[in-house]
Amino acid sequence: MRDWWRDWRIRLISNPKFRQKISRFWPFSRVARRHARRLFDISAGFVYSQTLMACVELDWFERLAAGPVSLSVLTDECVLGRSGVERLVAAAAALDLLELRAGEYVALGQLGAALIGDKGVVAMAAHHHLLYADLANPLALLGSGESRTALGDFWGYAKSDPSGLTAERVRDYSQLMADSQPMVAEQVLAAFDFKGAQRVLDVGGGTGAFVSAVGAAHPHIDFEVFDLPGVAELASVPTTLGLVRHGGNFCTDPLPTGADIITLIRIIHDHDDDVVDQLLTNIRQSLSADGVLLIAEPLAQAPGAETVGDVYFGFYLLAMGSGKARTVPEINQLLQRNGFAPVRQHPTPVPLICSVLTTHPV
Repeated sequence: MRDWWRDWRIRLISNPKFRQKISRFWPFSRVARRHARRLFDISAGFVYSQTLMACVELDWFERLAAGPVSLSVLTDECVLGRSGVERLVAAAAALDLLELRAGEYVALGQLGAALIGDKGVVAMAAHHHLLYADLANPLALLGSGESRTALGDFWGYAKSDPSGLTAERVRDYSQLMADSQPMVAEQVLAAFDFKGAQRVLDVGGGTGAFVSAVGAAHPHIDFEVFDLPGVAELASVPTTLGLVRHGGNFCTDPLPTGADIITLIRIIHDHDDDVVDQLLTNIRQSLSADGVLLIAEPLAQAPGAETVGDVYFGFYLLAMGSGKARTVPEINQLLQRNGFAPVRQHPTPVPLICSVLTTHPV
């Protein structure tokens, strides 16, 4: 019956004469306008994102953080010319990134203000030209198999053996991860209580940005980070954390023992099932019987964040050449076949950024 109802509704909506009729009558007209707006936003999404990227490249959000600036000053500070500045400001204002005020002054809009101090979103926007290049022909990308991509080149571990990657080779993506970790750490700390932990091992922990955030909230914890040798060379963490760094391949090299919590922060969705199986087997051998494995990452089909897992990461990870966003049942299947109990899901304030799952060895 549910499918019949959906099919009947789709047949009505797809009928042009029906759409014309309902668009004239409230409350159906509101539904029609909402559908039209959503379709337009999907079609125009690339232009929206390029508007954001242009403002990021001009550093306008930081420039306007101290207060409004005139259009003339913005024009003098860049090479766009007056007409180019006016067009970009109008576009950004329509997206609530900026706000055009009386006297031709430009101020931050609400969304632009939210970007101040959020290096993660700004860094993601700045590197998206790689994704857009790979998406220039989406059908070719979907059928490309092992062809070379811009994102695959950027994320050096995605399509090749990561063990030999140098610090210089991993520097750019490690910095991007470090910039975006604080917003993830905020979600994790809101969802999970680290109060009783004594030692935390962050596997794939990059330069240590996540453990720095947790350590600021829980200074009693001892922290360890395990990542590729090249990444470990870049680690820069406050000495007050007493951080121990380990370099190696987390699939093939033994992991340190003794941690009562092991964290995987945006790691599983970056890798295919065979790699995740190796990683989880390795963690299972390292984690004590009463230890906890904490997983934080965007999920597929997460309520309220469906477009993040199935649309954004669906194509992003395809272009990257490794991994996929998974549902909770899919992650459960991976865990249980590698010696872990079914997960417990901890609600996060903004599931669009990440969800938090915990499990333990069985």
